[in-house]
Amino acid sequence: MAKLLIVSNRLPVTVTKRGSSLKLHSSVGGLATGLDTFHKSHKSLWIGWPGYVVGKDTKEKNVVKRKLIARGCYSVFLSSYDIENYYHGFCNKVIWPLFHYFTEHAVYEKRFWKAYKRVNEQFCETVSAIAKPGDRIWIHDYQLMLLPKLLRQKNPNATIGFFLHIPFPSSEIFRLLPSRTEIIEGLLGADLIGFHTHDYVHHFAESTRRLLGYEYTLGQINTVQRKVMVDAFPMGIDYNRFNQANGNTSVHKETIRIRKRLGDRKIIVSIDRLDYTKGIAERLEAFDLFLEKNPEYKKKVTFILVAVPSRTGVEQYAALKKHVDELISRINGKYGDIGWVPIWYLYRLIPFDKLVPLYSIGDVALITPLRDGMNLIAKEYIASKPDATGVLILSEMAGAARELGEALIVNPNNKEQIAEAIKQALEMSSEEQIRRNTVMQKRLQRYSIERWAHDFMERLQQTKKIQADFCMSKLTPSIKHRLFMDYTKSKNRLILLDYDGTLTSFSENPDDACPDTEIKRILRSLMNDPKNTLVIASGRRRDTLDKWFNFDEIDLIAEHGVWVRNHGQKWEMIERLENKWKTQIKPILEVFVDRTPGSFIEEKEYSLVWHCRKADSKLALIRSGELKETLRNLTGNLNLGILEGSKVIEIKNTGINKGRAALQWIKGKKWDFILAIGDDWTDEDVFSILPDGAYSIKVGYGVSEARYSVDDPPAVRKLLKAMIKGGNFRGLPNR
Repeated sequence: MAKLLIVSNRLPVTVTKRGSSLKLHSSVGGLATGLDTFHKSHKSLWIGWPGYVVGKDTKEKNVVKRKLIARGCYSVFLSSYDIENYYHGFCNKVIWPLFHYFTEHAVYEKRFWKAYKRVNEQFCETVSAIAKPGDRIWIHDYQLMLLPKLLRQKNPNATIGFFLHIPFPSSEIFRLLPSRTEIIEGLLGADLIGFHTHDYVHHFAESTRRLLGYEYTLGQINTVQRKVMVDAFPMGIDYNRFNQANGNTSVHKETIRIRKRLGDRKIIVSIDRLDYTKGIAERLEAFDLFLEKNPEYKKKVTFILVAVPSRTGVEQYAALKKHVDELISRINGKYGDIGWVPIWYLYRLIPFDKLVPLYSIGDVALITPLRDGMNLIAKEYIASKPDATGVLILSEMAGAARELGEALIVNPNNKEQIAEAIKQALEMSSEEQIRRNTVMQKRLQRYSIERWAHDFMERLQQTKKIQADFCMSKLTPSIKHRLFMDYTKSKNRLILLDYDGTLTSFSENPDDACPDTEIKRILRSLMNDPKNTLVIASGRRRDTLDKWFNFDEIDLIAEHGVWVRNHGQKWEMIERLENKWKTQIKPILEVFVDRTPGSFIEEKEYSLVWHCRKADSKLALIRSGELKETLRNLTGNLNLGILEGSKVIEIKNTGINKGRAALQWIKGKKWDFILAIGDDWTDEDVFSILPDGAYSIKVGYGVSEARYSVDDPPAVRKLLKAMIKGGNFRGLPNR
């Protein structure tokens, strides 16, 4: 039976050693807490690190494994070096600050990146050993962003989802990361990538477009290999657990105890990890400002601040704690009096039966992170109010602000605004509180953690179906075998090959894409077979093709069908053309070159080409649309066509195309085998005129007249080499 494999850095249970015995207890943290309920109810398997460094003791490892397997968990054992360089290093000194916009805290060290790659590879080995065909693999968070691609390389047909629980930064911030391309490629190994908000989706799509050139349309990124879906799934909570917790005896007693101690004072609660992203110092300064501006609230309000210890060994966190301690001491000293201190400071982890009472008695929850992926504490506070009273003050920089719009939304850096919000919250009527909170509670109840996980899994299955629909024409091993059989038994073969994007990948500088040694060897081998007629059908200029393919045995089509050359003879035109129109069109292209840094014009004898591969991808997309619209208005009466290729727009005479040129070969002889391979719209004209039974192959994804598809130029080369070697397709990847 197919299983769900949840993969995260930490398991929902932590292993500790006391004396000679090993103990298991629940892990802390939003992901472990949030998903643990779903994990247990769905009998899934969870793979991660148990929080304990076992070392080389094989016996102890086996004991840990057995204890964890009994709870549906499988362990990835990490060394102290890995924890220091992978987790404390790359994850928390590079990714964490960078993704939260604290670029000044990022430390780029090569050993951190090496450890990150190694641990992701270790996770890959563990997951691959457990996963079976049909299983769904759900990978979580920034510690494992390389894992989707690693698993995809092991099993191309795997069902893989990835969810990022922290913000994804803007492309301008993300590009600061030295390993930015590897991270994006790693994530694109997943079938579905989820984020908390659409802002993060946009940032990821923009980074992908700028780094790899893949466009994002209607929730899809079309990579070279496949379609990847990207969407927002705001994470929920176990609503009923918090909403009904007051019925628990221990929770009820703790609530009464705290309320008795505080009397009838108004209570502001604030609960966070002690992290520089949480804005704790800023909210303390805002509370100071509130008391200064509103002295009537002295002795009438208490601010309960819970700061959970975090990364205590890191210098920045130690400095933050010192700063917070000093702020609290100063505020308490400035305003405190006998029997009253403004701030209760709890620097420790609060268990559930102590946490809910704080939510319950809190008249106001002050949640003002400087940057936060979601922030479930805000949702837990609202859920813990059965009578729907209380006021949530929430930072606009938290992902939860997109869902909890009825809260008082503030800029976490604006102390005056926060101080005003505190006063507004304390003076808000019960009727207004209930009106706001009832709406949010209904929303949170509908979109619980269970619904969140179900929606993601359902979308993952839909993604696989969409991919399957587009993979119906994939050049599978069985089709390759049939192609080979037809190739070997045929005596008159026509092979039509595009060049750029088919035999070689695109280059920013077109002149750099000259044939390498492997391409020349493949082409010579095909030409040496007397049964083969080989035609290179390219958009390149004829002088370029003469220089690159100076073999008499090869036939050439240049400039998308303007010129043809048979067996080393002179170049001939398909029909007589005029090029006087270029003097009218070229100035237009020059304007767009000036407006689009990185773009340039290529002038052929009978066409003009605007290249934008070097330009910023977003700007190029905008400018190409503007250029096409401008050209349509000018070329209508000039017998000119606008041809859009990969990062290029070409203007040429209508009626001239590769397909028309290829007809000279197709109709000139009775072929018993035809193979045509191309990658863009210029090759569709060739595919469309092929006779039944011909093999037409598109390189990459998209709607096409071709019967089959392969992923990329390396796959084309492997196919041609296999044909040359006699068709031993065993060992070839299923591309």
